[in-house]
Amino acid sequence: MSFQHIKVIAFDADDTLWVNETFFRDAEARFCELMSDYLSEEALNKILFEVEMQNLPLYGYGIKPFTLSLIEAAIKVSNGNVSVQLIEELMKMGKQMLQEPIELLEGIEETLKALSKKYKLVVATKGDLLDQERKLIRSGLEGYFHHIEVVSDKTDKQYRKLVRHLDITENEFLMVGNSLKSDILPVLEIGSYAFHIPFHTTWVHEEVKDPVVHPKLKTLTSSKEMLNYL
Repeated sequence: MSFQHIKVIAFDADDTLWVNETFFRDAEARFCELMSDYLSEEALNKILFEVEMQNLPLYGYGIKPFTLSLIEAAIKVSNGNVSVQLIEELMKMGKQMLQEPIELLEGIEETLKALSKKYKLVVATKGDLLDQERKLIRSGLEGYFHHIEVVSDKTDKQYRKLVRHLDITENEFLMVGNSLKSDILPVLEIGSYAFHIPFHTTWVHEEVKDPVVHPKLKTLTSSKEMLNYL
């Protein structure tokens, strides 16, 4: 596979540039501890996920919507009997997640530094605009990127729009991300290239059960492997 024609490389943010999903899993575990008098961990996780899915079209992705879903799930599980103190604890968890220090994934800054000398780099991510902008600034990586695109969801339509905005063709675009559902499949759908770099944990909503094999897709174990191809 040749990448000589690639002009722009887009990077997902969460769990591609820095650690993110781990904080959600920790918060879910804490939620189950706090609500353990009502249901089992399995049942609590199931209800929380159902609430998140119901809220997704209204709230979108990110820590703030997740926090609202935690509170709603707690009210639902307890039949409205959850204490004010527990609600305050859930709100405190959400605020803490927003303030967690940025932990860059191994090798990512070295990779960006090398690639930025040859390609135009952009961030293409979904979630809360304020939170994603804040994390990018705090990460120290902002200077490597030409453009930042934060969208409510990642679809083939959104990727086509981004390609047009960058004034390139689909064949000149390469996406890098950890989610097959959001970062890879829609990009392959429009005829662009993709590097899949799996993170050690994936939100259930982002899981793709069937293996993906495509001539324009490469699966890597770290961002530094990109330098072997670009």
